[in-house]
Amino acid sequence: MGMTRMGLMIGIRPEDIPEYKRLHADVWPEILNRLSASNITNYSIFLREPENVMFAYWEYTGTDFESDNQAIADDPKTKEWWKLCGPMQVPLETRKEGEWWAPMEEVFHLD
Repeated sequence: MGMTRMGLMIGIRPEDIPEYKRLHADVWPEILNRLSASNITNYSIFLREPENVMFAYWEYTGTDFESDNQAIADDPKTKEWWKLCGPMQVPLETRKEGEWWAPMEEVFHLD
């Protein structure tokens, strides 16, 4: 399968931006380890103010994203992390049912 580039978007509450940045300046090691174990690499989150939207990018190197993604969702430490970060986020109104971060279509890439 190789590698799949993935991009996602979500909003953020402006009053929570400083705390969100603080948390992500020192992400818990268990969170990073779980992401790596689920074949996610080269992960970045970008913030655009004053629109207060975030763009996440990662590369998935595994062969079963649904299973790897479920392992992240089932992880107890990840659930704790999401309890902190989730209330700061504002999902896009246009997202599909069951989505939090809204996935994006890749329309161009240059290596």
